[in-house]
Parts: sequence; C-alpha cells; structure tokens
Amino acid sequence: MPLSPLDIHNKEFTRSFRGYDEDEVNEFLDQVIKDYEIVIREKKDLKEQVEQLNEKLGHFTNIETTLNKSILIAQETAEELKGNATKESKLIIKEAEKNADRIINESLDKSRRISLEVEELKKQAKVFRTRLRMLVEAQLDMIGTDDWDKVFNEEMGEELEYAENKS
Repeated sequence: MPLSPLDIHNKEFTRSFRGYDEDEVNEFLDQVIKDYEIVIREKKDLKEQVEQLNEKLGHFTNIETTLNKSILIAQETAEELKGNATKESKLIIKEAEKNADRIINESLDKSRRISLEVEELKKQAKVFRTRLRMLVEAQLDMIGTDDWDKVFNEEMGEELEYAENKS
C-alpha cells in the first residue's frame, strides 16, 4: 500500500548518537510531502481525465456503431432500390415488347385484310371490265347491224315523201 502524505508527515525516526540533523531531515520530508501531494493530485486529475476520455470514447464508439449500422442500412436500401428499379425496368420492357408484338400483329392482320380487299377489288374490276367490254361490243354489234340502215332509210324515205308532199 502506497504511503500517504500524512504517513510521511507523521513518520518518527529513532534517534541515534550521531544521527542526521533533525531540521534538515524535517525540511526534506516537508519537501517530499509537498511533491508527493502534487503527484497524488496530478494522478487524481489524470484519472478523472482518463474516465472522461473513456466516457467520450464510449460515446464515440456508440456513434461509430450507429453510423456503421446506418451505412449498412443505407447500402441495403440502395441495393433494394436498385433491385426494384431493375425489376420495374424489366417489367416495363416486357410490357413494351408485348405492346409491340400486339401492334405488329394488328398491323399484319390489317395488312392481310387490305390485301384481301385489294384482291377482291381487282376481281370486281376485272368483272366490271369484262361486262363493260361485253356491253360495248354488244353496242358496237348493234351499231354495225343493217337494222340502222333500214331505220335511216325508212326515216329518210318518210322525210323525202314528206318533203315531196309539201312541195
């Protein structure tokens, strides 16, 4: 157990015949007591500082732990958001592809219908052309017959008779 300043102050030495000078020893012991008290106070102050620093260290250790947890949570959240964004983009792409396929299929169907309609119109045009040709040929045949000459001659004859009768 270490000595206290009081122990040093109360220490009594045995006297011998030719011993040390008592005043000189007492002065030295007083100086030792003062220095020892200073060392004890400094030790106490340093101990308090160590305790304060340990408290601060504990506080900062807690902050560090909390920050590390926050960083981990932020990283996990970022990864989760990234994953969700990737999933959402894949869904959007799939939806766009489905819509594109639907639009292409509708366009192909419409193109086929139009092609069928064009073919039908071509057939109808051929039929119309054939009928028109037949009609025109029938009319040309009718014009080319001798019946017209008879009609013209009869009419001319009647007009001539009529003209002669008037004169």
